[in-house]
Amino acid sequence: MHQLALELGPPPPPTFESFFAGRNGAAFAALRSALQSGERCIYLWGPNGSGKTHLLQAFVTEAISEERRARYAGPGDSIDDHAGENAVAADDAHRLDMVGQIALFDLYNRFRTSGGTLLAAGDRPPAELPLREDLRTRLGSGLVLRLEPLSDDEKAAALSEHAHQRGFRIAPELIEYVLNHVQRDMGTQMAVVAALDRVSLERKRPVTLPLVREVLKSLQGN
Repeated sequence: MHQLALELGPPPPPTFESFFAGRNGAAFAALRSALQSGERCIYLWGPNGSGKTHLLQAFVTEAISEERRARYAGPGDSIDDHAGENAVAADDAHRLDMVGQIALFDLYNRFRTSGGTLLAAGDRPPAELPLREDLRTRLGSGLVLRLEPLSDDEKAAALSEHAHQRGFRIAPELIEYVLNHVQRDMGTQMAVVAALDRVSLERKRPVTLPLVREVLKSLQGN
């Protein structure tokens, strides 16, 4: 089991297809429509666990597949434009220092005049961001979408669907066990489902509660 845990790799890059919308179905549809119509600035906001980072990274993945110069700027990453990107996803806008605020302001203006797409995200609506007034105004001038975290029922449905896509079934009571014993972000929970699938296949054992406990114990020890 120790060797199997060491082989647990990172989850695949987030995509729009792998996003489980749940109660965010309308916001997700509006985001896809806005991107397809060429909206220059889109701002997503909501609490942790609402899928903001997944959508920002999925946007970059799709933009790169379309041969656009795209980049994800996460917490601590520089927003300064050094490569002439025409698609940027800026996460955690509410945490930007003054240097980052100026860089995002300049990026917005460049995209507005010469073409490009800015997708930004934060934990509150634009008007409440602790940022420069001119930047708050610009982030609020485009499409603003609120995201809600998945409920436990929606998380269970997402994990069940993830297992189905991998070609196996995991009983509802086992999904509940995973939700109650694994940190709450969906990326980690889906990685555990993938690990269960792999161990089940290698050991030729069905996914049962003892197997789930054994896998979790191994993963938590690494």
